[in-house]
Amino acid sequence: MTTPEQVRGVLYGSAYGDALAAPVEFERDVHRIRAQYADTLDLPAEARVTDDTQMMLAVARALLHAPTLTPSALEPHLRAEFIAWRHDPQNNRAPGITCLTACSHLERGGPWQAATVPGSKGCGANMRVQSVALLNADPDTRAGIAMLQAALTHGHPTALAASDLTQHALYTTLHGTAPRDLPDALLQYATERRHHYPHAWLGDLWTHTHDPSPDAYITRGWAECERVLTHLRAAAPRPLSPHLDPCDLTGEGWIAEEALATAALCYASANGDPHDTLTRARATRGDSDSIACIAGALLGAHHGHAAFPPDWADRIEYRDELTTLSDQYAALHT
Repeated sequence: MTTPEQVRGVLYGSAYGDALAAPVEFERDVHRIRAQYADTLDLPAEARVTDDTQMMLAVARALLHAPTLTPSALEPHLRAEFIAWRHDPQNNRAPGITCLTACSHLERGGPWQAATVPGSKGCGANMRVQSVALLNADPDTRAGIAMLQAALTHGHPTALAASDLTQHALYTTLHGTAPRDLPDALLQYATERRHHYPHAWLGDLWTHTHDPSPDAYITRGWAECERVLTHLRAAAPRPLSPHLDPCDLTGEGWIAEEALATAALCYASANGDPHDTLTRARATRGDSDSIACIAGALLGAHHGHAAFPPDWADRIEYRDELTTLSDQYAALHT
């Protein structure tokens, strides 16, 4: 059973990872990052997050406000939250072009399938999916929600598959999967879902691409995820060399499947050690804040909020909302 401390760990852990790596998001020199931060792993007094946490909170609010967890009930709430985020004065943290473009299209009205950016599989699709894993819902519902929230902005099938994989990574970790077993669990899940196009959740999205059928569309996304997960499984069983950038093995994380795989690599290769996981996730040449955001969520799912220094909760931006949402999601499990 998911505990309140695990729920708090997932949401706060995401924000901690995001804030830790935010200052180096666009820094390409791993040696410079390591030299600057040495072995210190601490949040500043006022730790600012990026659009990763802002959009995670938007999705979390939408899931709670929807009267039922159905496509017709949930989509308007997701749309409203994304549009509000687009106009938020605090949306000044280098937001992704895909998200801004799609949110602008969503604001015009009409079917969401016409608003998405069908060629984009950026990590903006899955760095915000954490709360889906915290729902009391069956696997098909969680998968459908994960894909829908991604598809409103990122229409590439790999973005959808990676979002489903990310929520499943958190869900299976919440329910006892050990760090070193996570790569195998993800590959097994990808194999099981490979031919499942959730029509109720995605509608005619596949017709907005060049794919000849729904199956061709969705299997294209799962195939790309399986490729990077194979690299993850090969690399994860042993500790990473201290001189190696994890991006060398599973990608730089700017795209959705690589963001998950590289976060999972940092977590699994460190066997869930919080300090080692976050240190590796922050010091990459890739999209470090998104990688660390997902890695922090995995740590929180595995260890609970106790994985992190107690005083971090007082320093993180959006702390009041993180606490409120943690309490609300924890109540779903009582």
